[in-house]
Amino acid sequence: MTETITSKNYKKLSLRIAHNGMSFCCFDTLNWEITSCKSVAFSKYTPIEEELWKAFVNHQQLTRPYDEIMVLHDNSFNTFVPDALFDENYIGSYLQYNTKVFETDFFAFDAIGSYELNNVYVPMMNVNNFLIDQFGAFEYKNVNSVLVAKLLDASKNIDEKQVYVHVQDSHFEIVVVRNQKLLLYNSFEYKTPEDFLYYLLFTMEQLFLNPETAKVSVLGKIDESHPCFTLGYTYIRNIALFDTTALQEKWGKSQHETLEHFILFNS
Repeated sequence: MTETITSKNYKKLSLRIAHNGMSFCCFDTLNWEITSCKSVAFSKYTPIEEELWKAFVNHQQLTRPYDEIMVLHDNSFNTFVPDALFDENYIGSYLQYNTKVFETDFFAFDAIGSYELNNVYVPMMNVNNFLIDQFGAFEYKNVNSVLVAKLLDASKNIDEKQVYVHVQDSHFEIVVVRNQKLLLYNSFEYKTPEDFLYYLLFTMEQLFLNPETAKVSVLGKIDESHPCFTLGYTYIRNIALFDTTALQEKWGKSQHETLEHFILFNS
């Protein structure tokens, strides 16, 4: 059936799903408003399908009709491959150098066309299968496709190397760019602020970035009182929270919300 302007409800749902939890955002695309934004923790002792089922029972927003549904798979089983080196017929081979893959794994990729990049990843097929029963059709991506594309956007016309650090509860991503060119992407697990600092300084050292002069911007589940930020501030002169002013104005959200949900708000 051809969609008409009267059959559209101008509602979009974006879900970001990881093994330890999910967050979701409901958008009113007619009035450019976020009508709901929630985070749900999952138990590591319960199958993810059961946790998702409970989330759908407890949050009515997830069962309403939407014109558009975007599912973001939040895991680090991914790697970025430039167009010049990319062959869709061999996408599984790109991951064998940085993550453990199996013959039974399903591989997908997100083409980041404006930057001639492809993000190859392993989607959580058990999650997709559950959501097919709930939604029918939906679009899905790896969460880091959105992150890297938006950070590349932010580096336009900046000729110095920019270090971006996206912090989550137990892991973080480091993205280094220069004028819309991706120089490095990596993901690290950490338990302590000292782990965080070690990986960050080690990465900077490998790229010949001086902690006295290099600019480091942090975003995600972090603020200036976070132990990782305060420790980083001791050793890195130009560390600061990522500037989310434009995104705050677009959605009418606080700096704290916009830093934490940067990927969802940009999805």
